[in-house]
Amino acid sequence: MLSSFFCGKLPGKHALIQEEIHALLVEKALEGKIVTRLKGGDPGVFGRVGEEAEVLAKQGILYEIVPGITAGIAAPLYAGIPVTHRDYASSFAIVTGHGRADKEQDNINWQALATGIDTIAFYMGMGNLPYICDQLINNGKRDSTPAAVIEWGTTKQQRTVTGNLANIHELAEKEGINHPAIFLVGEVIQVREKTKWFEKLLEGEVATIL
Repeated sequence: MLSSFFCGKLPGKHALIQEEIHALLVEKALEGKIVTRLKGGDPGVFGRVGEEAEVLAKQGILYEIVPGITAGIAAPLYAGIPVTHRDYASSFAIVTGHGRADKEQDNINWQALATGIDTIAFYMGMGNLPYICDQLINNGKRDSTPAAVIEWGTTKQQRTVTGNLANIHELAEKEGINHPAIFLVGEVIQVREKTKWFEKLLEGEVATIL
């Protein structure tokens, strides 16, 4: 008999806390069941797979990890934005976006990020968007650097708002963009005006698969 347990997470709203997920994985595996921990994106990118694998290993439970495509790559590409491009971006970084300095949670090397990386994808950063933009600008990114927020990436509900570091928060707020969303920063966002394919596909235009 098949059973399913919803473990989805939004900021401040967790169906199960991480320790409960650990306990459930172990419990069902020790019952002799085949357990699938299904995640969106790639389990190794902010997916807590390292913690879950460690718990299973301590219990002597065998497991298999199946890689996926992380949202920081998939959502931008659905918005017509490759995270690397021969003319615009030779480096790419994935960064957690919810750390706040006032809560002593910000361990990001902002100067290295702002001056050393071409394209930056922030996860879980919508509630922290003004702070992220300020930190990037204060540490070396031009305030005119292109920026985009991609909501519900790769789904029919996907929406993309583009602007720059100076105005993206205002634009996203005006459009009511919320979680889940990827915040993308980098010159490569410029190509979207020529390559935004997903909206056209939804409108019924014929597509060539690349």
